[in-house]
Amino acid sequence: MNSILIVTDAWKPQINGVVRTLERLAIELRQMGLRVELLTPQSFHSVPMPSYGEIRLSLTLPHLVRDAIEKNNCDFLHVATEGPLGLMARRVAKRDGRAFTTSYHTRFPEYLRARYPVPLSLTYDWLKRFHNSGQGCMVATRTLEEDLRKRGFSNLLRWSRGVDHNRFRPIHSDRLAHLPGPRFLYVGRVAVEKNIEAFLRLSLPGTKVVVGGGPQLDELRKTYPDVVFTGPKEGEELVEYYSGADVFVFPSLTETFGNVLLEAIACGRPVAAFPVMGPIDVIGSSGAGVLKDDLQEAALEALDISREHCREVALQFTWRASAEQFFANASQACNPTVPVGSEKAARFGKGLSKVA
Repeated sequence: MNSILIVTDAWKPQINGVVRTLERLAIELRQMGLRVELLTPQSFHSVPMPSYGEIRLSLTLPHLVRDAIEKNNCDFLHVATEGPLGLMARRVAKRDGRAFTTSYHTRFPEYLRARYPVPLSLTYDWLKRFHNSGQGCMVATRTLEEDLRKRGFSNLLRWSRGVDHNRFRPIHSDRLAHLPGPRFLYVGRVAVEKNIEAFLRLSLPGTKVVVGGGPQLDELRKTYPDVVFTGPKEGEELVEYYSGADVFVFPSLTETFGNVLLEAIACGRPVAAFPVMGPIDVIGSSGAGVLKDDLQEAALEALDISREHCREVALQFTWRASAEQFFANASQACNPTVPVGSEKAARFGKGLSKVA
């Protein structure tokens, strides 16, 4: 297998973990010698998603998606999202008998229920049909794998994440020096499903800082005037915010992984979070953070954690290992004689990655 086509509805100008993961995956796979193509909303006419303009919804038809897939002429197809493009790519692949994998990035049922009274079982049944139709569904963590397996998802394949240690690193930063300390930081989408108010309501000393954009930003700015809202930040400026903080507070209850957790500890900042999917898998008992049902206690206790230890934990996660894991899954899907998720599959894919 020398080429992979990744179909994704999540793409720029969105700033989130899915987009960052796919961007870095493409870079690593290309460095491994593979040709990687991406089919995104930028390839079609699109419209902003109602109430969330940052997300673009593709306006296209199945035959146009088939033409794009055939034009790219790749050995393997990965459908990364369940949006309009992902649905059409899945439909085309099934009709043409093309092998493909999917990936489960977002706890969409919980996100939807946070906005509308839609039963979780209804949305999970739909997602199960979508993801069970391919040769494998890639999931980021053991906790997510166990949860989906209990819900009837099959052919689950582990695909972890990494962090750019050269970019996200401890630096001297005066970015937040003018604010009373200690400084408690949240980075991520500002939306109801992120449970940000659980952080903003805490009675903490010092200053709370929120970095990110999203549909709830204006509302929260008005409700919490003492909180510093910076809007979205990227590149070296984002690293300055991480490094200028004392604790990274992650209030989300609906994560599948949480890339920002790795970014924070890579910058030497300890994490305070709830003991739920995502933080359990990334931070767990590593000592790089405090996971408690009482988020305020967790935030205050995290102040005493060694910054150097946080960095050491982050160094265990690399994008190259993530890309090799992805490639092993795709390689196994192309070779049905290798059992799904087996050690042999992992060795098979890793071996191919060296000669691709």
